[in-house]
Amino acid sequence: MGKVYLTGAGPGDIELLTLKALKVIKKADVIVYDRLANPDILKECKSGCEFIYVGKEDGKHILPQEEINRVLLECARKYDTVVRLKGGDPFVFGRGGEEGAFLHEHSVEFEVIPGVTSAISVPAYAGIPVTHRGISVSFRVVTGHEAPNKEVSQIPWQNFKTDDTIVFLMGLHNLEKIAKKLIEIGKPKDFPVAVISRGTTPEQKTVVGTLENIYQKAKDLPTPALIVVGKVVELRESLRWFRD
Repeated sequence: MGKVYLTGAGPGDIELLTLKALKVIKKADVIVYDRLANPDILKECKSGCEFIYVGKEDGKHILPQEEINRVLLECARKYDTVVRLKGGDPFVFGRGGEEGAFLHEHSVEFEVIPGVTSAISVPAYAGIPVTHRGISVSFRVVTGHEAPNKEVSQIPWQNFKTDDTIVFLMGLHNLEKIAKKLIEIGKPKDFPVAVISRGTTPEQKTVVGTLENIYQKAKDLPTPALIVVGKVVELRESLRWFRD
């Protein structure tokens, strides 16, 4: 039985891949990879490495998560070194916990290699710090895309009344709903918001607005995109270093 490395690929810029991730990628016998992992990473593999694509796009899943788990198990039975390459970090809405639990259940050795999460790196590339002295002392990372079969939302909207920075991942298609919900709980309509599409890549595009108008301003942006809600958005003009 081989070993599976649940590996974070980072947010898009290949130079944000960690040294530890690169090390296992170079020795991998097979790489099971996502849509959000930079495809140039695969060029770092050794000759003969097998590639298995299991990406999930908007409304289209090549394989359901249960089948991806099975693929990892089958690969571990066949190969010595299996790399499960996941965009961002494996444990930040990456389903890495489910994959690790499945491997543990089937007595497969695994290791988690954290990745640079888009939750902090993408805002940074847009000139937006998620915390800043005197403005925001904490930040929240929230899924913007809950399972469609949930009858009751697990998102604690009432807790978002503070001045914490809120980063919504995978929420572009729910942007209008998110903005309305935040206004409902008492945030001002002119509260600053940024939407960052394809962050850390040459295709990065950032749109800044308010809770009242952000949906109209950003609705045509391509995915992947994340949403930053908070007064830290106003720092973009002075901290903007990556031109998008």
